[in-house]
Amino acid sequence: MGDYFYELTPEPVFTAIEKGGFKPTGHIMALNSYENRVYDLKLEDGSHIVSKFYRPGRWSEEQIREEHSFLLELNEAEIPVCAPMTFPDGDTLHSINGIFYAIWPRTGGRSAHDLSDTDIQVIGRLLARIHNVGAVKPIQARHELTSTEYALNSLAYLLQNDFLPSQCRDRFEKSVREVAQLYQSYSEGVPFHRIHADCHPGNLLKGSDGWFIFDFDDFCSGPAVQDIWMLYPGNDREGERHRELLLEAYQTFRPFNRSWLKLIEPLRALRFIRYAGWIAKRWKDPVFPMAFPHFGTDDYWMQETDELVQQLHLIKSGEPHYTPEPDPIEELTDSDYFYDM
Repeated sequence: MGDYFYELTPEPVFTAIEKGGFKPTGHIMALNSYENRVYDLKLEDGSHIVSKFYRPGRWSEEQIREEHSFLLELNEAEIPVCAPMTFPDGDTLHSINGIFYAIWPRTGGRSAHDLSDTDIQVIGRLLARIHNVGAVKPIQARHELTSTEYALNSLAYLLQNDFLPSQCRDRFEKSVREVAQLYQSYSEGVPFHRIHADCHPGNLLKGSDGWFIFDFDDFCSGPAVQDIWMLYPGNDREGERHRELLLEAYQTFRPFNRSWLKLIEPLRALRFIRYAGWIAKRWKDPVFPMAFPHFGTDDYWMQETDELVQQLHLIKSGEPHYTPEPDPIEELTDSDYFYDM
C-alpha cells in the first residue's frame, strides 16, 4: 500500500473521483503536500475541486472522521474553515485500494503575511471561536498533545532505527527526555481541548468573505497556547506585540490564562523533536529524501542536538526565545490553492 501511495498516478485519482460521483475533465494538477497526496481537478461543469488522499497508516478511519466531524461542527457554528465536501451518498470519506480520500472546495485568497493590526484582531477572535467549539466535547479517536506523543515516540523511532550518529546519540536522547519531563510538569493543570495544533500562518487565507483557517490534518486535543504561539512563533518585540494583540482579541470571546504562555518554549522544543521524527518516519517516501537532502547527515544531527540543548536551557532559565524564526514545518503555499502538510 505504501508503494501504491508513493506512486499514485492520475488514473487511480480519476477513478476515485468518478467512483465518488464527480465528473472530472482530465485536468489535474498536483499540489504541494508532503504528508498527503493532494490534487486540483477540473470538473465537467467548469468548477474545481481538491482531492486529498490520506497517507496510509497515519490516521485510522475513525481519526479522519473525527477531523471531518469537528470541521462540520465549526461550519454549523458559522466559523469560517475549509470543511470537506460531501459525496453524493452524503459521506465525506471514501477509499480506493485501501487509501482514504476526501473532496474539498478549492479555496483562494491572500496568505497571512504582513498582517495589519485589524487582521490580527479578527484572527484572534476567530481562533477563540474555534476553541469554544473545541471545548464543547472531548476528543474521542485523535491523540492528546502529550510529551509521549510529541517527543518520546519520535525519540523511540529514531533510536530503534539508528538514525542518530554515535557522537550525539546520548546527548540528544538525554535532552529529549528532559524536555518531555519539563513539558509534562509545566502542562499540569492546563486545560486541554480540541485545537487545530498546526496553526501556522501558512494555514490562514483571506478570501472574498474574510479570513478562514484550513488544514486540520494535525487536529488533536491540546492547550490553547499551541495554536496561539504557532501563529506568532518569534519572541522579538514585534512578535510579542502581535501576540498580545491577538490575545486581547481572543479574550473577547474566550478567557485565556497568561500563565499558559510558559508552555511556549517547551512546545517549541517538542515541535523540533517531532519534526525530526516526522521526516524519519517518512524517509521511504521518495518525496522526503528529495525535499530534505541534508536530513540524517552528521552535521544535521549535531546542529539539531545543539539547538535542542539551547532550547532546553531557555526552558529551564525561564527566558523567552528572542530570535524570530520561521516555522520549522512551514510548507510551500500558494494563495490560489488549498494545501496541507
